[in-house]
Amino acid sequence: MTMHPLKMYDYHIWANGVIFDVLKKLPENIYHQEINSGFSSISKVLSHIYLTDHMWFSIISGTSMKDAMAAANQLSEQVERKSLEEIQELFGDLSQENKALLNIHSNPESTILVDNPYAGLLDISISEIVIHTVTHGGYHRGNIATMLRQLGHTSDMQDYILYLYK
Repeated sequence: MTMHPLKMYDYHIWANGVIFDVLKKLPENIYHQEINSGFSSISKVLSHIYLTDHMWFSIISGTSMKDAMAAANQLSEQVERKSLEEIQELFGDLSQENKALLNIHSNPESTILVDNPYAGLLDISISEIVIHTVTHGGYHRGNIATMLRQLGHTSDMQDYILYLYK
């Protein structure tokens, strides 16, 4: 079976866009509203997705995991305070940078040795990192859908199969 990391990443971008479209239709205060959930606000979930994407693509670029994690932690508070429009712009810029990075790698199955301070060494392919970021984002977009239901709203479906129909 052939993996298609660029297509999967395009799906990730599309699914994030679905969430942004849903959130833009809701009252503005929903984005930062405190809620008793795994994350304390939707803004913190989106910030987490953004920072994790940023971290993993920094690793693809050659940054050590330790340095990529430190950079993400340093950005965390600043990103969490952004408005919905500002975080959407950050996602758009990051997506363009990441797609350009993926396009310059001629072999998505080439590997990177990652030294995870919590889990140790892992030889991982670029395509596996992309799959991880996509599934990580999907998991947390599900968190957002749950949070919206707790707040009396609904989300839109972001299933991969729907992306293929677009």
